[in-house]
Amino acid sequence: MDRELVRQLDAELQQLKAEHRYRLANELQSPQAPKVTIDGAERIMLSSNNYLGLADAPRVIAGAKKALEVFGNGTASVRFICGTMSLHRRLEAKIAEFLNVEAAVTFISCWDANIGLVPTLLGQDDAVFSDALNHASIVDAIRLSKAKRCIYPHTDTAALEQMLQENASARRKLIITDGVFSMEGALAPLPKLAELAEKYGAALAVDESHATGVLGQHGRGTTEHFGLAGRVDIQTSTLGKALGGSCGGYVAGKKTIIDYLIQYSRPHLFSNALPPAVCGGALAAIEILQAEPQRLSRLSENVSYFRRQLQTVGLKVLDGQTPIVPVMIGETATAIAFQKALLEKGVFVCGFGYPVVPQGHARLRCQVCATHTKEQLDRAVAAFAQVKKDMHL
Repeated sequence: MDRELVRQLDAELQQLKAEHRYRLANELQSPQAPKVTIDGAERIMLSSNNYLGLADAPRVIAGAKKALEVFGNGTASVRFICGTMSLHRRLEAKIAEFLNVEAAVTFISCWDANIGLVPTLLGQDDAVFSDALNHASIVDAIRLSKAKRCIYPHTDTAALEQMLQENASARRKLIITDGVFSMEGALAPLPKLAELAEKYGAALAVDESHATGVLGQHGRGTTEHFGLAGRVDIQTSTLGKALGGSCGGYVAGKKTIIDYLIQYSRPHLFSNALPPAVCGGALAAIEILQAEPQRLSRLSENVSYFRRQLQTVGLKVLDGQTPIVPVMIGETATAIAFQKALLEKGVFVCGFGYPVVPQGHARLRCQVCATHTKEQLDRAVAAFAQVKKDMHL
């Protein structure tokens, strides 16, 4: 006999299906690349975070294999007992060098990095200031913290300043934001945030997950893009997007902050360290980025080209300069139908609707990579145009 819990959960799942909000994972039968195999057929991939095309790069794969052969499959321990290998030290030193900061510490994911950051630094006498559209990991990190929560409207720096004034007596103040907001591809108003942080004695933390390897002359993210080196106190990011597409995350910044996290951050203290293969692949990915800046320029060129072509066929595309290119559809059911029709035409793009985005703002979130060819992007645009025509949009 099913217990009440199971019956309640099943009712909620059936409601999701009735509202066309039930999520089904698309199974890939090939490596992450500009073209992938889904359901036995080749599709142009336009929904991957593989921005630099490094997930299947031979040198990244070789780095992961070598680490696996030398250090084994896993650490079988947390960092502070016997889970710290020389490979972890090398990767953290490489991340700090790449970002031009004092130190870095890795986590099993950027989710864990954010969860390990905010509750560790802030207590009940402190205040945290967060953009309303920040990533779910930041939202949950704030919920785990005992600090006062001050959520300002999206990119509304005037509202943020008012909140900072009202909480001037807080022991510690932390402003935290996404560098690139994942549903819009828009940039945080980082220069103004840095100005307010300095004016009101707050620390500034930026999640660079969708900006690392994407923005800035060297791919260091929004911090570099805006020329704010030394004015952003803490950067978090992932190794699971541009930097090899595997998993893992990090916090980087002042050595004192990193040392404090190593001593007190619960996800760091009580989770196994990154698997060696992940470290080896990420090291190779960072080295490739440093040695091949042309990947950044190719990415930028592809993004600009794809945006222009979509607009040419009459699609509404949110303004921006990042590889996240949202095509606005309107209603959730329409976005889902559009996604299915594109898949039949050999293009995989993910649709997002309510409650991930507000009602009436459903979209197809395209994500462009440096390794897409113009021919692939043209084929994708042609598919968009045909589906738009077929659906009378």
